[in-house]
Amino acid sequence: MPAAKQLDRYLLREWSRIFLVTTIGFPMIVSVIELTDKLGGYLTRGLTVSDILLGYLAGIPESVFLILPAAVLFATVFSIGSLCRHSELTAMKAAGRSFHRSVLPIILISFGAVMVGLILGEVAPPASRKKAELLGEVERRSRITRFNFVYRADHGWVYVVRSLDVSQNRIREAILERQGTGPEYPTLVIQTIDGQWDPAVSSWRLTDGRYRVVLGLGDERVFAFDSLKSATFVEKPDDLLAQPKTPEEMRYGELGEYIEAFERAGGDARKLRVQRDLKIAIPFTCIIIAIFGAPMAITSPRAGGAFGVGVALATTVIFLILVQLSQAVGAGGLLPPTVAAWSPNILFGVVGLLLMARAPT
Repeated sequence: MPAAKQLDRYLLREWSRIFLVTTIGFPMIVSVIELTDKLGGYLTRGLTVSDILLGYLAGIPESVFLILPAAVLFATVFSIGSLCRHSELTAMKAAGRSFHRSVLPIILISFGAVMVGLILGEVAPPASRKKAELLGEVERRSRITRFNFVYRADHGWVYVVRSLDVSQNRIREAILERQGTGPEYPTLVIQTIDGQWDPAVSSWRLTDGRYRVVLGLGDERVFAFDSLKSATFVEKPDDLLAQPKTPEEMRYGELGEYIEAFERAGGDARKLRVQRDLKIAIPFTCIIIAIFGAPMAITSPRAGGAFGVGVALATTVIFLILVQLSQAVGAGGLLPPTVAAWSPNILFGVVGLLLMARAPT
Protein backbone atom coordinates (compact mmCIF):
# COMPACT_ATOMS: atom_id res chain seq x y z
CA MET A 1 0.00 0.00 0.00
CA PRO A 2 2.78 2.55 0.78
CA ALA A 3 4.36 1.74 -2.58
CA ALA A 4 1.05 2.31 -4.35
CA LYS A 5 0.63 5.70 -2.70
CA GLN A 6 4.20 6.61 -3.61
CA LEU A 7 3.53 5.77 -7.26
CA ASP A 8 0.34 7.85 -7.19
CA ARG A 9 2.21 10.83 -5.75
CA TYR A 10 4.94 10.45 -8.35
CA LEU A 11 2.47 10.43 -11.22
CA LEU A 12 0.44 13.33 -9.80
CA ARG A 13 3.62 15.36 -9.29
CA GLU A 14 4.62 14.90 -12.93
CA TRP A 15 1.07 15.62 -14.14
CA SER A 16 0.69 18.72 -11.97
CA ARG A 17 4.01 20.17 -13.11
CA ILE A 18 3.08 19.90 -16.79
CA PHE A 19 -0.48 21.10 -16.11
CA LEU A 20 0.70 24.25 -14.31
CA VAL A 21 3.32 25.04 -16.95
CA THR A 22 0.72 24.71 -19.71
CA THR A 23 -1.99 26.61 -17.84
CA ILE A 24 0.32 29.53 -17.10
CA GLY A 25 2.57 29.38 -20.13
CA PHE A 26 0.04 29.24 -22.96
CA PRO A 27 -1.94 32.34 -21.87
CA MET A 28 1.33 34.22 -21.36
CA ILE A 29 2.54 33.35 -24.86
CA VAL A 30 -0.80 34.35 -26.39
CA SER A 31 -0.81 37.60 -24.40
CA VAL A 32 2.74 38.49 -25.46
CA ILE A 33 1.94 37.84 -29.13
CA GLU A 34 -1.26 39.89 -28.91
CA LEU A 35 0.46 42.72 -27.02
CA THR A 36 3.28 42.87 -29.57
CA ASP A 37 0.73 43.10 -32.38
CA LYS A 38 -1.49 45.73 -30.73
CA LEU A 39 0.97 47.79 -28.69
CA GLY A 40 1.18 50.54 -31.30
CA GLY A 41 -2.58 50.95 -31.31
CA TYR A 42 -2.73 51.09 -27.52
CA LEU A 43 -0.11 53.81 -27.37
CA THR A 44 -1.91 55.77 -30.11
CA ARG A 45 -5.04 55.77 -27.94
CA GLY A 46 -3.03 57.33 -25.15
CA LEU A 47 -3.20 54.32 -22.83
CA THR A 48 -0.77 54.21 -19.93
CA VAL A 49 1.52 51.28 -19.23
CA SER A 50 -0.44 50.51 -16.05
CA ASP A 51 -3.74 50.36 -17.99
CA ILE A 52 -2.22 47.97 -20.53
CA LEU A 53 -0.77 45.69 -17.85
CA LEU A 54 -3.96 45.72 -15.77
CA GLY A 55 -5.98 45.02 -18.91
CA TYR A 56 -4.02 41.90 -19.73
CA LEU A 57 -4.12 40.78 -16.10
CA ALA A 58 -7.92 41.12 -16.23
CA GLY A 59 -7.97 38.87 -19.28
CA ILE A 60 -6.21 35.99 -17.51
CA PRO A 61 -9.39 34.27 -16.16
CA GLU A 62 -10.90 33.95 -19.64
CA SER A 63 -7.62 32.70 -21.14
CA VAL A 64 -7.14 30.09 -18.41
CA PHE A 65 -10.81 29.03 -18.68
CA LEU A 66 -10.37 28.29 -22.38
CA ILE A 67 -6.99 26.59 -22.01
CA LEU A 68 -7.91 24.24 -19.13
CA PRO A 69 -9.00 21.25 -21.29
CA ALA A 70 -5.87 21.58 -23.43
CA ALA A 71 -3.72 21.82 -20.28
CA VAL A 72 -5.28 18.61 -18.93
CA LEU A 73 -4.65 16.90 -22.27
CA PHE A 74 -1.00 17.99 -22.46
CA ALA A 75 -0.38 16.97 -18.85
CA THR A 76 -2.01 13.58 -19.35
CA VAL A 77 -0.30 12.75 -22.65
CA PHE A 78 3.15 13.83 -21.51
CA SER A 79 3.05 12.31 -18.02
CA ILE A 80 1.70 8.93 -19.20
CA GLY A 81 3.92 9.04 -22.30
CA SER A 82 7.00 9.59 -20.14
CA LEU A 83 6.12 6.58 -17.99
CA CYS A 84 5.72 4.50 -21.12
CA ARG A 85 8.97 5.62 -22.79
CA HIS A 86 11.04 4.92 -19.68
CA SER A 87 9.39 1.52 -19.16
CA GLU A 88 8.00 2.70 -15.80
CA LEU A 89 4.51 1.73 -16.88
CA THR A 90 5.76 -1.76 -17.75
CA ALA A 91 7.33 -2.04 -14.30
CA MET A 92 4.02 -1.02 -12.71
CA LYS A 93 2.20 -3.72 -14.67
CA ALA A 94 4.80 -6.30 -13.64
CA ALA A 95 4.15 -5.34 -10.01
CA GLY A 96 0.45 -6.11 -10.50
CA ARG A 97 -0.70 -2.54 -11.08
CA SER A 98 -3.00 -2.35 -14.12
CA PHE A 99 -3.01 0.52 -16.59
CA HIS A 100 -6.48 1.59 -15.46
CA ARG A 101 -5.34 1.73 -11.83
CA SER A 102 -2.21 3.63 -12.83
CA VAL A 103 -4.12 6.43 -14.56
CA LEU A 104 -6.87 6.63 -11.90
CA PRO A 105 -5.14 9.49 -10.00
CA ILE A 106 -5.13 11.58 -13.20
CA ILE A 107 -8.86 11.00 -13.71
CA LEU A 108 -9.54 12.01 -10.11
CA ILE A 109 -7.40 15.15 -10.18
CA SER A 110 -9.18 16.20 -13.36
CA PHE A 111 -12.27 16.79 -11.19
CA GLY A 112 -10.27 19.56 -9.53
CA ALA A 113 -9.67 21.12 -12.95
CA VAL A 114 -13.44 20.97 -13.54
CA MET A 115 -14.10 22.93 -10.33
CA VAL A 116 -11.49 25.51 -11.31
CA GLY A 117 -13.13 25.83 -14.71
CA LEU A 118 -16.60 26.33 -13.20
CA ILE A 119 -15.27 29.09 -10.94
CA LEU A 120 -13.40 30.78 -13.77
CA GLY A 121 -16.55 30.59 -15.90
CA GLU A 122 -18.22 32.93 -13.40
CA VAL A 123 -15.19 35.19 -12.92
CA ALA A 124 -14.18 35.55 -16.57
CA PRO A 125 -17.16 37.53 -18.03
CA PRO A 126 -16.86 40.66 -15.84
CA ALA A 127 -13.06 40.44 -15.94
CA SER A 128 -13.10 40.35 -19.74
CA ARG A 129 -15.34 43.43 -19.80
CA LYS A 130 -12.87 45.18 -17.51
CA LYS A 131 -10.04 44.25 -19.87
CA ALA A 132 -11.91 45.75 -22.81
CA GLU A 133 -12.53 48.96 -20.86
CA LEU A 134 -8.90 49.29 -19.72
CA LEU A 135 -7.60 48.73 -23.25
CA GLY A 136 -10.04 51.21 -24.76
CA GLU A 137 -11.87 48.59 -26.81
CA VAL A 138 -15.22 49.61 -25.31
CA GLU A 139 -16.34 52.78 -23.56
CA ARG A 140 -15.78 52.70 -19.83
CA ARG A 141 -18.93 52.57 -17.79
CA SER A 142 -19.45 55.49 -15.49
CA ARG A 143 -20.24 54.73 -11.87
CA ILE A 144 -22.02 58.05 -11.39
CA THR A 145 -23.72 59.31 -14.55
CA ARG A 146 -25.53 58.01 -17.61
CA PHE A 147 -26.99 59.95 -20.54
CA ASN A 148 -29.62 59.38 -23.23
CA PHE A 149 -30.58 55.81 -22.44
CA VAL A 150 -33.61 53.52 -22.53
CA TYR A 151 -34.44 51.24 -19.62
CA ARG A 152 -36.97 48.41 -19.97
CA ALA A 153 -38.64 47.78 -16.61
CA ASP A 154 -41.18 45.22 -15.42
CA HIS A 155 -44.90 45.14 -16.32
CA GLY A 156 -44.35 46.63 -19.76
CA TRP A 157 -42.88 49.97 -18.63
CA VAL A 158 -40.13 51.62 -20.69
CA TYR A 159 -38.14 54.62 -19.45
CA VAL A 160 -36.40 57.09 -21.76
CA VAL A 161 -34.06 59.27 -19.69
CA ARG A 162 -31.97 62.23 -20.81
CA SER A 163 -29.58 62.15 -17.84
CA LEU A 164 -29.03 60.30 -14.57
CA ASP A 165 -26.78 61.42 -11.71
CA VAL A 166 -26.41 58.74 -9.03
CA SER A 167 -24.38 61.01 -6.73
CA GLN A 168 -27.40 63.35 -6.48
CA ASN A 169 -30.09 60.63 -6.90
CA ARG A 170 -31.56 62.67 -9.73
CA ILE A 171 -32.90 62.26 -13.26
CA ARG A 172 -33.60 64.96 -15.84
CA GLU A 173 -36.11 64.97 -18.72
CA ALA A 174 -37.60 61.49 -18.53
CA ILE A 175 -40.50 59.79 -20.29
CA LEU A 176 -42.11 56.74 -18.68
CA GLU A 177 -44.45 54.75 -20.92
CA ARG A 178 -46.54 51.61 -20.61
CA GLN A 179 -48.06 50.42 -23.85
CA GLY A 180 -51.75 49.54 -23.51
CA THR A 181 -54.32 47.63 -25.56
CA GLY A 182 -57.44 49.76 -25.27
CA PRO A 183 -59.80 51.51 -22.87
CA GLU A 184 -59.70 48.64 -20.35
CA TYR A 185 -55.89 48.65 -20.36
CA PRO A 186 -54.88 52.13 -21.53
CA THR A 187 -51.48 53.38 -22.55
CA LEU A 188 -49.88 55.46 -19.80
CA VAL A 189 -47.27 58.13 -20.46
CA ILE A 190 -45.56 60.21 -17.78
CA GLN A 191 -43.35 63.11 -18.89
CA THR A 192 -41.26 64.86 -16.25
CA ILE A 193 -38.61 67.56 -16.26
CA ASP A 194 -37.00 66.50 -13.01
CA GLY A 195 -37.02 63.50 -10.68
CA GLN A 196 -35.53 63.02 -7.22
CA TRP A 197 -35.05 59.64 -5.51
CA ASP A 198 -36.07 59.56 -1.85
CA PRO A 199 -34.26 56.65 -0.13
CA ALA A 200 -36.37 57.08 3.02
CA VAL A 201 -39.54 55.91 1.21
CA SER A 202 -37.81 54.13 -1.72
CA SER A 203 -39.63 56.07 -4.44
CA TRP A 204 -39.12 58.83 -6.99
CA ARG A 205 -40.70 62.27 -6.68
CA LEU A 206 -41.33 63.56 -10.19
CA THR A 207 -41.84 67.29 -10.69
CA ASP A 208 -43.09 69.64 -13.41
CA GLY A 209 -44.62 67.17 -15.82
CA ARG A 210 -47.68 65.71 -17.53
CA TYR A 211 -49.59 62.45 -17.10
CA ARG A 212 -51.31 61.10 -20.23
CA VAL A 213 -53.88 58.32 -20.32
CA VAL A 214 -54.44 57.12 -23.89
CA LEU A 215 -57.76 55.24 -24.10
CA GLY A 216 -57.78 54.83 -27.86
CA LEU A 217 -57.13 56.56 -31.16
CA GLY A 218 -57.73 60.27 -30.56
CA ASP A 219 -59.13 59.65 -27.09
CA GLU A 220 -56.78 60.60 -24.27
CA ARG A 221 -56.72 62.43 -20.95
CA VAL A 222 -53.85 64.75 -20.01
CA PHE A 223 -53.11 65.94 -16.47
CA ALA A 224 -50.39 68.42 -15.53
CA PHE A 225 -48.68 67.94 -12.19
CA ASP A 226 -46.25 69.82 -10.01
CA SER A 227 -45.25 66.74 -8.02
CA LEU A 228 -46.02 63.04 -8.54
CA LYS A 229 -45.05 59.72 -6.96
CA SER A 230 -45.52 56.68 -9.17
CA ALA A 231 -46.18 53.31 -7.56
CA THR A 232 -44.59 51.53 -10.53
CA PHE A 233 -41.42 53.62 -10.89
CA VAL A 234 -39.46 51.95 -8.07
CA GLU A 235 -36.05 51.28 -9.66
CA LYS A 236 -33.19 52.72 -7.63
CA PRO A 237 -30.64 55.07 -9.26
CA ASP A 238 -28.05 52.27 -9.17
CA ASP A 239 -30.50 50.01 -11.03
CA LEU A 240 -30.94 52.61 -13.77
CA LEU A 241 -27.17 53.01 -14.00
CA ALA A 242 -26.73 49.35 -14.95
CA GLN A 243 -26.00 49.17 -18.66
CA PRO A 244 -26.88 46.20 -20.88
CA LYS A 245 -24.31 43.44 -21.27
CA THR A 246 -23.50 41.24 -24.20
CA PRO A 247 -24.04 37.47 -23.67
CA GLU A 248 -20.25 37.01 -23.44
CA GLU A 249 -20.19 39.40 -20.44
CA MET A 250 -22.86 37.50 -18.50
CA ARG A 251 -22.46 34.83 -15.87
CA TYR A 252 -24.44 31.59 -16.12
CA GLY A 253 -27.39 32.85 -14.06
CA GLU A 254 -27.47 36.25 -15.76
CA LEU A 255 -27.46 34.62 -19.18
CA GLY A 256 -30.35 32.39 -18.13
CA GLU A 257 -32.43 35.41 -17.09
CA TYR A 258 -31.53 37.17 -20.33
CA ILE A 259 -32.62 34.14 -22.37
CA GLU A 260 -36.00 34.03 -20.61
CA ALA A 261 -36.59 37.73 -21.24
CA PHE A 262 -35.43 37.38 -24.84
CA GLU A 263 -37.81 34.49 -25.49
CA ARG A 264 -40.71 36.31 -23.86
CA ALA A 265 -40.11 39.10 -26.35
CA GLY A 266 -40.43 36.57 -29.19
CA GLY A 267 -36.71 36.10 -29.94
CA ASP A 268 -34.95 32.90 -30.96
CA ALA A 269 -32.57 32.09 -28.09
CA ARG A 270 -31.22 28.75 -29.31
CA LYS A 271 -27.71 30.08 -29.91
CA LEU A 272 -27.74 31.76 -26.50
CA ARG A 273 -28.82 28.50 -24.87
CA VAL A 274 -25.88 26.71 -26.50
CA GLN A 275 -23.51 29.41 -25.18
CA ARG A 276 -24.96 29.05 -21.68
CA ASP A 277 -24.64 25.25 -21.69
CA LEU A 278 -21.04 25.53 -22.93
CA LYS A 279 -20.18 27.40 -19.73
CA ILE A 280 -20.73 24.06 -17.96
CA ALA A 281 -19.74 21.68 -20.74
CA ILE A 282 -16.26 23.13 -21.33
CA PRO A 283 -15.04 22.67 -17.72
CA PHE A 284 -16.35 19.07 -17.70
CA THR A 285 -14.29 18.48 -20.82
CA CYS A 286 -11.29 18.19 -18.47
CA ILE A 287 -12.49 14.77 -17.27
CA ILE A 288 -13.45 13.60 -20.76
CA ILE A 289 -10.12 14.69 -22.21
CA ALA A 290 -8.18 12.90 -19.45
CA ILE A 291 -10.02 9.64 -20.23
CA PHE A 292 -9.34 10.20 -23.94
CA GLY A 293 -5.70 11.27 -23.57
CA ALA A 294 -4.44 8.51 -21.26
CA PRO A 295 -4.79 5.59 -23.74
CA MET A 296 -3.70 7.85 -26.61
CA ALA A 297 -0.37 8.38 -24.83
CA ILE A 298 0.52 4.67 -25.05
CA THR A 299 -0.44 4.08 -28.70
CA SER A 300 3.16 4.69 -29.77
CA PRO A 301 5.34 3.76 -26.79
CA ARG A 302 8.68 4.49 -28.49
CA ALA A 303 7.67 7.91 -29.82
CA GLY A 304 9.26 10.96 -28.28
CA GLY A 305 7.93 14.29 -27.11
CA ALA A 306 7.10 15.39 -30.66
CA PHE A 307 4.43 12.69 -30.83
CA GLY A 308 2.87 13.94 -27.61
CA VAL A 309 2.83 17.51 -28.87
CA GLY A 310 1.28 16.40 -32.15
CA VAL A 311 -1.45 14.36 -30.46
CA ALA A 312 -2.28 17.13 -28.00
CA LEU A 313 -2.38 19.90 -30.62
CA ALA A 314 -4.39 17.84 -33.12
CA THR A 315 -6.91 16.86 -30.44
CA THR A 316 -7.23 20.46 -29.25
CA VAL A 317 -7.84 21.76 -32.77
CA ILE A 318 -10.43 19.05 -33.48
CA PHE A 319 -12.20 19.78 -30.20
CA LEU A 320 -12.34 23.53 -30.88
CA ILE A 321 -13.74 22.88 -34.34
CA LEU A 322 -16.42 20.65 -32.81
CA VAL A 323 -17.32 23.36 -30.30
CA GLN A 324 -17.82 25.85 -33.12
CA LEU A 325 -19.88 23.31 -35.07
CA SER A 326 -21.99 22.59 -31.99
CA GLN A 327 -22.91 26.28 -31.73
CA ALA A 328 -23.93 26.37 -35.39
CA VAL A 329 -25.89 23.12 -35.14
CA GLY A 330 -27.63 24.21 -31.96
CA ALA A 331 -28.45 27.67 -33.30
CA GLY A 332 -29.82 26.14 -36.52
CA GLY A 333 -32.15 23.80 -34.66
CA LEU A 334 -30.62 20.57 -35.99
CA LEU A 335 -30.08 19.46 -32.38
CA PRO A 336 -31.52 20.69 -29.08
CA PRO A 337 -29.21 23.38 -27.63
CA THR A 338 -28.17 21.27 -24.62
CA VAL A 339 -27.38 18.23 -26.77
CA ALA A 340 -25.44 20.41 -29.22
CA ALA A 341 -23.37 21.96 -26.44
CA TRP A 342 -22.49 18.59 -24.95
CA SER A 343 -21.99 16.75 -28.25
CA PRO A 344 -18.16 17.27 -28.38
CA ASN A 345 -17.91 15.84 -24.85
CA ILE A 346 -20.18 12.94 -25.77
CA LEU A 347 -18.12 12.13 -28.87
CA PHE A 348 -14.75 12.37 -27.13
CA GLY A 349 -16.14 10.49 -24.12
CA VAL A 350 -17.31 7.55 -26.23
CA VAL A 351 -14.00 7.39 -28.11
CA GLY A 352 -12.09 7.70 -24.83
CA LEU A 353 -14.00 4.85 -23.19
CA LEU A 354 -13.40 2.64 -26.25
CA LEU A 355 -9.67 3.41 -26.15
CA MET A 356 -9.61 2.72 -22.42
CA ALA A 357 -11.32 -0.62 -22.92
CA ARG A 358 -8.80 -1.60 -25.63
CA ALA A 359 -5.74 -0.38 -23.73
CA PRO A 360 -3.42 -3.23 -22.66
CA THR A 361 -3.64 -3.63 -18.92
